[in-house]
Amino acid sequence: MQYKVLFFSFLTLIFFLFACGGKYKNSGLNVTGKVGEILVVCDQAIWDSELKANLDSQLTQFIMPYFPDVTTFELIHRKTQNFDGAIRRHRNILFLEIDSERKEKFGHIQSRKDVWANRQLVIDVKAKDYNQLLELCMNGMHAVHAQFDEIEWERIMFNFQSQENRHLENKIKKNFGIKLALPDASTIVTSRPNFYRLELPTASRPIEFVGTGTQDIGSVLTGIMIYQYDFIDSSQFLLDNLLKARDTMLRYNVPYETDGLYMGTQYNKFVFPESNATSNFKKNIKGVEVRGMFQFTGKDVHSTGGAFWAFHFLHPKSKKLICISGYVDAPSTTSWTQSLREIQAIWKSVEIL
Repeated sequence: MQYKVLFFSFLTLIFFLFACGGKYKNSGLNVTGKVGEILVVCDQAIWDSELKANLDSQLTQFIMPYFPDVTTFELIHRKTQNFDGAIRRHRNILFLEIDSERKEKFGHIQSRKDVWANRQLVIDVKAKDYNQLLELCMNGMHAVHAQFDEIEWERIMFNFQSQENRHLENKIKKNFGIKLALPDASTIVTSRPNFYRLELPTASRPIEFVGTGTQDIGSVLTGIMIYQYDFIDSSQFLLDNLLKARDTMLRYNVPYETDGLYMGTQYNKFVFPESNATSNFKKNIKGVEVRGMFQFTGKDVHSTGGAFWAFHFLHPKSKKLICISGYVDAPSTTSWTQSLREIQAIWKSVEIL
């Protein structure tokens, strides 16, 4: 028991010192690899051991409650001796190392930023033997996942902030009193006093045909809805009340191409919306995020749907309850990870003006 207390105290200290990790001069180039990937660099024997199952269970967590499942990360492996060239610029790198010469009683976890590329995160896990490394991977990966999880949407947010769409920014500022980081080619398709709908640039992602091994390219449609209504009391931030307000707003503002259909929330128990308290990137706006699925409803006919991720907060000046809600409409056979991360980055970027 004493060993475990000391062990976790040591882990806490290590992660508290994350920001002090070594920062090495990089090439000045941007990171490589797909959004939602962690490159695990270790010897083949380590990768083939039971340790991999621990990494899978703790680092490939699901973003709930989407269907099909959306994982935060996918693990890819590279042998230590083959870690060279452009692969060094991968966005997320996890080193697993056994050094029998280590004298320390406990294993060591430390992060380094911008090592071989801009906005890169490298995390080193070092141990003196396999059992110590396994212990670290069984008990220390929660904090490792949190670090990779945060920097994944931060990269996207900073990239969007570097792009300029002054006309769109000014309209949002004037109407809602907020600022958002948006990709350059975003456009307004609906503009009303209490409701805006923006279309983000259309993306193309590989579609895998199950059982055939072949791929095609399919369009991923994403957008942002911003709406506001009068704030009365804190009960409006309860999940049921947020969803009722959402359905009312969308019923009148997001019609489908088929007359009588509109974007509505899915309430199936397997994808029932989930919520939790959170904040924006600067942590100066507290609010509630809601994740769930939508479908075009209103008639007893089959219709398309997708995923949404929303952030609700009280504007301190206008005294309006504001919602920034992003949606992803994409084939179920393609990954939604990058699109959802882009939505997350946008609402995380919100600032009060």
